Amino acid sequence: MEKYVLDTNIFFNMSAGINLGQKTEEVVINLTEIIKKLKEKNKADFFVPPTIIDEFLSFFENKNQPFLKEFISFLTIKSPKIDKINFPSRIFYLLIEDIRSRHFRGLNIAEEEIKNAAKKFLLINKKLSEKEFQIKLGETIRKFRERFRQATRFGFLDSVADLDLVVLANEIDGYLVSTDEGVIKWVKIFGAKIIPAEVWVIRMKHLLEE
Repeated sequence: MEKYVLDTNIFFNMSAGINLGQKTEEVVINLTEIIKKLKEKNKADFFVPPTIIDEFLSFFENKNQPFLKEFISFLTIKSPKIDKINFPSRIFYLLIEDIRSRHFRGLNIAEEEIKNAAKKFLLINKKLSEKEFQIKLGETIRKFRERFRQATRFGFLDSVADLDLVVLANEIDGYLVSTDEGVIKWVKIFGAKIIPAEVWVIRMKHLLEE
């Protein structure tokens, strides 16, 4: 029996190429039918950490909708055994080096944006009203936040939920299904298995035909 660990983004990233619907509700409903049939045939099992379930449900205002309850009923909700699993020390050296590099890039961006903000206000000859000041400052802050996020979070494990996915996939020797570049990068470093989301759907359909 094949084992899959599911990430939240496969339900919301419509550009992932899984072709199960044009909106999240359609994806969840169609995927529920596939999972149901595969479990009935004992072909596959589907795991999700509790942190990912919480993350998934946070996108829905009404968390008690029948299609959500049915979908979750076919999942195996399991926390990784973080006190028992071991990883090579090399992984943590890579992790610390990556964190250090990201912090350095973030500081450089902060310095650049502070200089940009100072230049912008120096070029303004008239006295700004409070509202005008807040608008100009808001533009700078938004740009800084976006650049900082790209420099420090893109391609990284930036939450406990992300780490839960990687550790659980390693623990059960299952395939991680995700479209998050950071999760994909680090699951490879940790030595767990991964399958691209679009390939995963094709694989499941093949399993149904066997």
